[in-house]
Amino acid sequence: MEQVVLLDERGEPVGVADKATVHDRHTPLHLAFSSYVFDPAGRVLLTRRALSKLTWPGVWTNSCCGHPAPGEPVAAAVTRRLRDELGLVVGAVDLVLPRFRYRAEMDSGVVENELCPVFRAVTEDSPAPAAAEVESVEWVGWLPFAEAVTAGEREVSPWCRLQVAELLALGPDPLAWPVASAADLPPAARVR
Repeated sequence: MEQVVLLDERGEPVGVADKATVHDRHTPLHLAFSSYVFDPAGRVLLTRRALSKLTWPGVWTNSCCGHPAPGEPVAAAVTRRLRDELGLVVGAVDLVLPRFRYRAEMDSGVVENELCPVFRAVTEDSPAPAAAEVESVEWVGWLPFAEAVTAGEREVSPWCRLQVAELLALGPDPLAWPVASAADLPPAARVR
């Protein structure tokens, strides 16, 4: 059973819970991550969430999201989920938004409530999506995508919409975004 790390408002760990029990109408704050995978030309890999997903099924979003296991470094969790969900092996993942946080509620009342550091990875591989996680994938130019999202012309998950706005502030070339310091991660994400 997959577990997530529960957090207080400062990002300190306060316990763990089974992932299956925390995404409901009263979702507690917990640790997660998002990642954006680029090819060497700077195109971003978008994924359409599997129709069987509890949260935002069938919605287009960033490359990969997930939850680090208790005691697992967040960058290692990103690498693990990229391999499991998309069949991608990446050499490195770079922290770009260490303290991203969001809360979003679906029409059904299901809530996402996450402290969610954001990472960038680059690959030359072709994705091989796991059907239980990903309905389909698409490589798109970063700036046209980001501009369409911020203009409200492209529907994406609520976390992706918020992240795109913050990522654009890092500069127009995603391959040149500055790497953030791991010291800026929430305390629970700093595996000791």
